[in-house]
Amino acid sequence: MRDAVTLVLGAIFFEQVLGEYGMAHVSDQRKNKGKDYCILFNSQWAHLPQDLGKASRLQIHDLTASVLCSPSEVPAGGFTNRIPMVLRGNCTFYEKVRLAQINGAKGLLIVSRDRLTPPAGNRSQYEEIDIPVALLSYTDMLDISKTFGKGREVAMYAPHEPVLDYNMVIIFLMAVGTVAVGGYWAGSRDVKKRYMKHKRDDGAETQDEETVDVTPIMICVFVVMCCSMLVLLYYFYDHLVYMIIGIFCLAASIGLYSCLSPFVRRIPFGKCRIPENNLPYCHKRPQVRMLLLSVFCVSVSVIWGVFRNEDQWAWVLQDALGIAFCLYMLKTIRLPTFKACTLLLAVLFVYDVFFVFITPLLTKSGESIMVEVAAGPSDSSTHEKLPMVLKVPRLNFSPLALCDRPFSLLGFGDILVPGLLVAYCHRFDIQVQSSQIYFVACTVAYGIGLLITFVALALMQMGQPALLYLVPCTLLTSLGVALWRRELAMFWTGSGFAVNTSLI
Repeated sequence: MRDAVTLVLGAIFFEQVLGEYGMAHVSDQRKNKGKDYCILFNSQWAHLPQDLGKASRLQIHDLTASVLCSPSEVPAGGFTNRIPMVLRGNCTFYEKVRLAQINGAKGLLIVSRDRLTPPAGNRSQYEEIDIPVALLSYTDMLDISKTFGKGREVAMYAPHEPVLDYNMVIIFLMAVGTVAVGGYWAGSRDVKKRYMKHKRDDGAETQDEETVDVTPIMICVFVVMCCSMLVLLYYFYDHLVYMIIGIFCLAASIGLYSCLSPFVRRIPFGKCRIPENNLPYCHKRPQVRMLLLSVFCVSVSVIWGVFRNEDQWAWVLQDALGIAFCLYMLKTIRLPTFKACTLLLAVLFVYDVFFVFITPLLTKSGESIMVEVAAGPSDSSTHEKLPMVLKVPRLNFSPLALCDRPFSLLGFGDILVPGLLVAYCHRFDIQVQSSQIYFVACTVAYGIGLLITFVALALMQMGQPALLYLVPCTLLTSLGVALWRRELAMFWTGSGFAVNTSLI
């Protein structure tokens, strides 16, 4: 069994080593225009130059009506100093590229209707072949045929890609800022509710902002629901994605309202209430300013829902709504003890690692269920993406951005789960009057864990379960501070919240 697992892991790693992204720069014979297309090649067949200027421009021989598996499919005169473009299937990569090479081709483009996979072979085949072979997607082939005339030329090259993208800095600031603000806000709000019980003129608007104490049973139910939903999304993505988008719009509008309402209440205008009526929500006679805020928040969510696939600017709205949603959840959900924090983070740690690193061994495609669902399956007919992530477009301006995901992603869970611990630390700081040492230490530990995640992402060049690094950093840091201050017993049980009960 151990040997079998080793072979599977080795096979996955071997495939990842073989596959390299490159670019096919297509232009017409006059060279007055050109366009880059993503290709997947195997450098063990032949290397590609890193610079477009050093790549040979050769005429494309369009043979996409053929799969090039037998000599009868080779046209008269062969492929002398040309690059044939053929369909994938019916025979091995080696058979195709061997036929192309012996008939004078200087390279081979294989058009694939399916997911691009590395064109693999064995050692003797690699030694025999000395021309580059690369896979091109079927949609790109159609675009080439539509954009360029018959005399089109192609130059294949593999530019160097930066290890890290600058968008990581933006994601880091958004994530750490959300955790810090959300944790601080949630902790302060919870303590104020303990010490101050006063009546507000707009009490009707604050009734929905009660906190929910998380119990161990709720944690177990939540994790089972997460696992079930993730598996259902993996198999029925196209059917469930619109339901998730609708839920996000609703939850994000509520979150945005919750975040903006404290600021709107400071506005000295619009305090008057609407007339009596029987309409939903309005029958409570909300203030005009709060009603306008509700309309604004719903409008923002609707605008995002309508234009969510506009890559140039819709990601800004999605991130703003996502941050508001995370802040709202951090205010609403409350972990009452460090014991509950440890249970939640430990269970979700295993959940994250399993669905990123273990599920590739169980799926037919060898892909991680978590990564596939988070980024959207490549074979999805809807081409929709789940909105439960912070996303920032790549900023490195490398041509290879066409090949990779155009956005870097960070799931809401990687903010909310450690953020709940940060909020608990802040509440405990206030109760035991510890000058916010728990809160600061846990927030800094979260930032360090996120940096470690980025480094692992750069080194492994594959999706990472962020909780693998965030959970140990935040939990161990909080535990270490409690041990150092000799407050572990109170910190573990939350008994510090019984301090100063006479003020409540």
